[in-house]
Amino acid sequence: MRRLPIIAVAAVLVVDAVLASSLAAGSDLGAVQKQPLNWAAIVMFLLFVLGTLGITYRAATQTKTAADFYAAGGGITGMQNGLAIAGDYMSAASFLGISGLVFASGFDGLIYSIGFLVGWPIVLFLIAERLRNLGKFTFSDVASFRLDQTQIRILSAVGTLVVVAFYLIAQMVGAGKLIELLFGLDYLYAVVIVGVLMIVYVVFGGMKATTWVQIIKACLLLAGATLIALMVLWRYGFSPEAMFADAVAIHPRGDAIMAPGALVADPISAISLGLALMFGTAGLPHILMRFFTVSDARAARKSVFYATGLIAYFYVLTFIIGFGAITFLMNDPSYFKVGPNGVYDKVKDLIGGTNMAAVHLSAATGGSLFLGFISAVSFATILAVVAGLTLAGASAVSHDLYAEIIARGRVSEQKEVRISKISAIAIGIVAIILGYIFENQNVAFMVGLAFAVAASCNFPVLLMSILWKGTTTRGALAGGLLGLVSAVVMVVLSKAVWVQTFGFPKEIFPYDNPAIFSMPIAFLGIWAFSKLDASERAKAEIEAFDAQYVRSETGIGATAAHVH
Repeated sequence: MRRLPIIAVAAVLVVDAVLASSLAAGSDLGAVQKQPLNWAAIVMFLLFVLGTLGITYRAATQTKTAADFYAAGGGITGMQNGLAIAGDYMSAASFLGISGLVFASGFDGLIYSIGFLVGWPIVLFLIAERLRNLGKFTFSDVASFRLDQTQIRILSAVGTLVVVAFYLIAQMVGAGKLIELLFGLDYLYAVVIVGVLMIVYVVFGGMKATTWVQIIKACLLLAGATLIALMVLWRYGFSPEAMFADAVAIHPRGDAIMAPGALVADPISAISLGLALMFGTAGLPHILMRFFTVSDARAARKSVFYATGLIAYFYVLTFIIGFGAITFLMNDPSYFKVGPNGVYDKVKDLIGGTNMAAVHLSAATGGSLFLGFISAVSFATILAVVAGLTLAGASAVSHDLYAEIIARGRVSEQKEVRISKISAIAIGIVAIILGYIFENQNVAFMVGLAFAVAASCNFPVLLMSILWKGTTTRGALAGGLLGLVSAVVMVVLSKAVWVQTFGFPKEIFPYDNPAIFSMPIAFLGIWAFSKLDASERAKAEIEAFDAQYVRSETGIGATAAHVH
C-alpha cells in the first residue's frame, strides 16, 4: 500500500504526454469533409445494429428488477466484464488517434500507447475489489457507505451528471463528424441515429444489453485491428524489423521516427492532463458501474486482469497499424489531397487527417468491404460508449436522487426502474439536441472537463471515503465541491473556452487542463474540513470506518449477485 503513491507518481511521469495528444486526437476529429455514400460501411453497420437490437430484445425479457437494470443481475462473468471494460477503454479515440499519432510521429506513439496502459491496473486494482464489496448499483453507494446518505449522494450525482453531460456532448459530436466522413450521411442524421439507438439499448435492455453491445464491439474491434496488423506483417514476411526499415525509408522524418520526439511542449499541461485522464478513469461513473455487474470481488479483480491484457494487446496492434499506414499509404497519392503540381505532404495532407490513417490502411490492405467493416466498427465504438454513459446518468437520477433521497428508499423496484428509463429517454433527447448545437465547437475542452471533474470530485471523495478513516461527511462534501468548482472555473478561464469559445483576447488561466491544481485542492479540502469537524456525527462516522474496512477487504455482508 505504501508503494502505491510512488508507483502512481512514476506512472504519471510516464503517461503525461500520451494523454495530451491522444485526447486531442480522440475528441477533436478536425474539419471533416462529407464523403460519397459508403454502402459497404452502411450494410456492415446495419448488421451490427440488427445483432445488438436482437440482444437488447432478449435482455429486455430478462430485465425485471432494479438489480437486472442497473447491474445485469450481477450475472456477468469476469471475462465478459473484462471485455466490456476493455471495450469502454478501446474507444474510437484510441483506435484512430493512437494509430494516427504513430503514422505522424512514429516511436512517440509507442511511448503513448504504453503510457495509457500504465495507469489502468494501478488505479483499478486499488478500487475494483473494494468497490464491489461496498457498493450495490452506483459509486455513490460506496462513497456514502458510512457518511451522510443525502449530502454525499447529491454531491456524487451532481459529479456524475456533469461528467456524463460533457462526455456525451463530445461523443455525440465525434460520432456525427465520424459518420459524416466515413458513411457519407448528414451530420444531423448521424446524431439522431446515435441518440435513438442508445435510448433503445438502455431503456429496453438496461445494463445487460449495454454490456453485450460493449462486448460485441470489443471483439469486432480486436478482430478488425488484428486482421489489419496481420496483413501488414504478412507483406514483410512477419518481420517487424523489415517493416520498420521500410517505414524509416518512406517517412519524411526518416530515422527520427524511431526515437522520442518533442510532441509535448508544456510539461505542466501534459502532467495535468495525465493526472486527469489517469485518475479520471477511476472516477468515470460508467466505468465504475461495471464492477457491480459481477458476482463478487474475485470476479471484479479478474475483470481488471482481463481488461488490462486486452487493452495492452490492442495498443500493440495500434502501433503496428500506425507503422503499416506509413508503409502502405505514404507513397500512394490516392490517399492524399494532392496539389495541382502533384505534390503533397505525406503527413498533413492525408484525406480526413492523420486520425483516418487506420481507416485508409484497411482499404489498402483489405479493399472496400474491409474498409466498410472498419468504418462500421469505428462508429459502433462510439455507440457503445454513449449507451454506457446514458445508463450511468439515468442511474444517478433514479437511484441516487429519486429512490434514495426524494423517496427515502420507500419506492418499489418497478417504479425506480421506470424512473430510470424515463431519465434515459430525457438524457438521450438532450444529448441529441446538444450534439447538434455544438456541431462546430471544439469539443476537446469538454472531454478535458469531464475527466477533470471525475478526477477532482468523484475520485477524491471515493478514494478518501474508502481508505482514510478520518474522512467525514463535512470533509467529503467540502473537498468534493472545491474540486468540482475549481475544475470547472479553471477550464472556463482557460484558452480553450475563454479565448476560443467566448472570444476574449487572452486567457486568465494559462493551462487547458486543471487537474494538477484541482485534484490537490479536493484532497486538501477533504483532509482539512474532516480534521476541523468535531461534531458527534463525525465521531460516529470515524468509528464506523473499521466495520467498513472489514467489509471492503473481505466482502462479508456484500450485496450478493442476483439470481435469475
